[in-house]
Amino acid sequence: MSGTSLDGISGAVVRFPRPLGPGSRGRRCELLAHLVRPYTTAERRRLERAIQDGATAAEWCQLGFDLGEWLADTTEQLLQISHVPRESVRAIASHGQTVWHEPGRSTWQIGEAAVIAERTGLDVVSDFRVRDVAAGGQGAPLVSMADAMLFASTREWRALQNLGGIGNLTIVPPSGGRPRAAPRGEHRPARGEVAVRAFDTGPGVMVIDGVVRALRPGSRFDVDGALAREGTPIASVVDSLLEDPYFAAPPPKSTGREHFSAAYVASFLARCRGAVSRPTDADIVATAVLLTARSVADAYRRFVSEPVTEVLLSGGGACNPVLVESLERSLAPRTVRSFADVYFDGEAKEAVAFALLAALHLAGQPGNVPSATGARGPRVLGKLTPAR
Repeated sequence: MSGTSLDGISGAVVRFPRPLGPGSRGRRCELLAHLVRPYTTAERRRLERAIQDGATAAEWCQLGFDLGEWLADTTEQLLQISHVPRESVRAIASHGQTVWHEPGRSTWQIGEAAVIAERTGLDVVSDFRVRDVAAGGQGAPLVSMADAMLFASTREWRALQNLGGIGNLTIVPPSGGRPRAAPRGEHRPARGEVAVRAFDTGPGVMVIDGVVRALRPGSRFDVDGALAREGTPIASVVDSLLEDPYFAAPPPKSTGREHFSAAYVASFLARCRGAVSRPTDADIVATAVLLTARSVADAYRRFVSEPVTEVLLSGGGACNPVLVESLERSLAPRTVRSFADVYFDGEAKEAVAFALLAALHLAGQPGNVPSATGARGPRVLGKLTPAR
């Protein structure tokens, strides 16, 4: 898959237990290999131009096919490093790249599945989000099924907090609970029911990375949080930004680059420069980190009534020690840990989640969690493109 941070393509080779379905909850997958194929500067600019500035029909068409080639290349690299025979692979799960997501109305992911199938000779399951949206859901977050089936604690309520370009949260009961349909706008389980819930908390590293790239052209992100560590955040700017209606809106909800866009980053920079006299680059980056940390903590304060005792962090933001330390303080007394300390490298987690959705598709099992997305009910997600 390729996430909202536009860093590159994350890939994983995963083996799942059989049979796969509702009775598989708590049975772990086996991660055989994973990698991140970084985008070149030219590739990233093409994606950013298409998403932010729009593109001609010809450009969209070519980009969809070219991304299919990049995804196929990633698959070939994975097969090489995993030493898994091609004939042992049941299918490729390809999320592709979201280029437009309008919650409750429409969603669009590109990365031509037919190209992947032709180049690799393997079946492809893709286009996972559209069925949930067609069923009245948000189409996100879709990692919730993996969080429930693969990453639940056996004894305690657990929150799995992803800090990719967008932050998303899954609240998982002991042993994974069970999916259920929920009235739209409801963020608490009905009395006597135990449900998995999930929603997007707001920006993960998208604003942080956008600010760093604007201030330090040529830099992709704040390595090890070094800039943020040197700065003093401008709290008044964060206070005003948290008045955005998205943060107060109850789940189910999702967001993306349509909201936290390049224009949002430009406005963020202007607010910082207008709030204090001559803020340093470090001050502005520290302010972006505080925005993410406080928006996550605010989501827990507003919408997490379950007795969550442990939070597992994954995604690029989990590698930013300044952001992690801020979350540890703001989410106390909950224990905050790295997903990698419990399972495997968190960079592989979302790719594993979509591999699970493809496995469920092939087994004829639902992949969405209605209590997370707000869909009318469970649905089999994805479309199959046979290799032959």
